[in-house]
Amino acid sequence: MVEILQNVGYGFQVALQPFNLMYCFIGVLIGTLVGVLPGLGPAAAIALLLPTTFKVSPVSATIMLAGIYYGAMYGGSTTSVLVNIPGEAASVVTCLDGYQMAQKGRAGPALGIAAFGSFIAGTFAVIALTFIGPFLSNIALKFGPPEYFSLMIVGITVLTYLSSGSMVKALLMAGLG
Repeated sequence: MVEILQNVGYGFQVALQPFNLMYCFIGVLIGTLVGVLPGLGPAAAIALLLPTTFKVSPVSATIMLAGIYYGAMYGGSTTSVLVNIPGEAASVVTCLDGYQMAQKGRAGPALGIAAFGSFIAGTFAVIALTFIGPFLSNIALKFGPPEYFSLMIVGITVLTYLSSGSMVKALLMAGLG
């Protein structure tokens, strides 16, 4: 536990350097602009903007790519609230309440709630992953051929169970997959 807290402290020491904060700001700004475009989600934003990080130090590039990801995740909520078109899959639920709020003249509070919710959820996920990550990695390292085979069988079983129509076609496609 002490080692985790020392690593978190060192991470904040590196991340809060002015140069890295500038790259984070640039990443979030560009990610938000790309996230507003319907159909371009965080993965596409990172893939498109990856070449911009080639001449930068690895730490700054990683911070910028994380900023692009978070900005693109939030940027999708802007079109969800304003025009009822989700920018990416995670923003679909924002269309339900956010667009109704915008129609009633409360687009600003809807966008603020989306930003605040995004911040809380992202922060909680990072904190949880910080403490759960070492345990999950130990479990993942113990995976061998029997576990991978069992996981594939479960996936194929769920696939055939969820398929509609001909069970023979579903089994053939699951076997082919």
